[in-house]
Amino acid sequence: MRQLRRRRVFYIPGFDPIHPRRYRELYRREAAAQAALSGFDLTLSPANGRRFGWTVAARIEGGEVHAEFEVLVWSDIVRDQMRGGVVATYGQLVRTAWTYIASGALGRLMRLRKGPVIAALYPVVMLLVQLAVAFGLGALAGGFAARAAAWAGGAGALAFWPVLALVAAGMLQLFRRHDRRLFAYYLMHDYAFAARWGGANPPALDARLAEFETRIAAALTEDVDEVLVVGHSSGAHLAVSVLSGLIRAGRVPEDGPALGFVSLGQVVPMMSFLPEARRLRADLAYLSTREELAWVDVTAPGDGCAFALCDPVAVSGVAPKDQRWPLVISAAFTQTLSPARWRELCWRFFRLHFQYLCAFDRPGDYDYFRVTAGPLTLAERFAGRAPSRSAIRRALSPHVTVAA
Repeated sequence: MRQLRRRRVFYIPGFDPIHPRRYRELYRREAAAQAALSGFDLTLSPANGRRFGWTVAARIEGGEVHAEFEVLVWSDIVRDQMRGGVVATYGQLVRTAWTYIASGALGRLMRLRKGPVIAALYPVVMLLVQLAVAFGLGALAGGFAARAAAWAGGAGALAFWPVLALVAAGMLQLFRRHDRRLFAYYLMHDYAFAARWGGANPPALDARLAEFETRIAAALTEDVDEVLVVGHSSGAHLAVSVLSGLIRAGRVPEDGPALGFVSLGQVVPMMSFLPEARRLRADLAYLSTREELAWVDVTAPGDGCAFALCDPVAVSGVAPKDQRWPLVISAAFTQTLSPARWRELCWRFFRLHFQYLCAFDRPGDYDYFRVTAGPLTLAERFAGRAPSRSAIRRALSPHVTVAA
């Protein structure tokens, strides 16, 4: 087995408006923690001419590896989706709920995994609670204003409605300003982005995916041993479409570097179960049969925001008879995190959704830093690894049509 020495890593984030430097700092912090726990050396330095990336020099498992990381950015598209105000967000709530209910997707998703569906319902419930609180306080303040106006000899009704409207509007704006603690608006924008086009990509996102494909295709012509694509959360289904397009176009050279794809904490069914997700379903079916790459899907039942151990191809109802990928495995948080660490994190749902990118104090066969900076290709690292016995492969999507 030839030892890997050079790797290009492309990271596709989920629905995240934050600057991509966040991922560099996350890698820096968590790699240092994992190195201290596991006894390997890993240092980060600035990327060579890459705006959104970093380089890693690592000594892991007896090998020396140089890895160049690049974040494939679509945070500007996310920010555009999140520009609407309070009224627009409540409009998104109505449209998104209607899309998932009327299409039959919500009921099927509940049969698949309740955790991520509850997570999807959270912003709906929280926003409705905020609306009730805002109008409740507005009505209370309006009542006081009406009584004061009547006591002064004025018309109480004329005072009630303006005060109610002002207080309710002020409270709703207050809730929105403090959404960094509640994540209600953020998550609502996330699910609304998927539902707005019924599971299809907007033109701006399709254009960006074409750019991602070009970046990865260029890396496949470089003097490296592996090109590894990492898709986290909703970035996983974007990676599926990018890699499918890359292979369909014949842009994977036969004598080029190994091509690997790791999908982490995927939420593919939130898209693929929608009626207009024909391209995604076609891409899932296509990629699942290809010999040009290795695809490992890593989730964990402890992550309530992901469709844990759900084969994204099979549950979407498009698994072909010759399906090869993905290899579905569990990060098994309750085993790979110490009891003390698990108790610390188990109620921090959003933090757990990022645990795949973080250090484990009891690492198993999945270790983000060995995968991205170790001396084995993805195919070699998981060769012979059996899929999780708890993997879910029931076809549950109410829509299975695919793009021609």
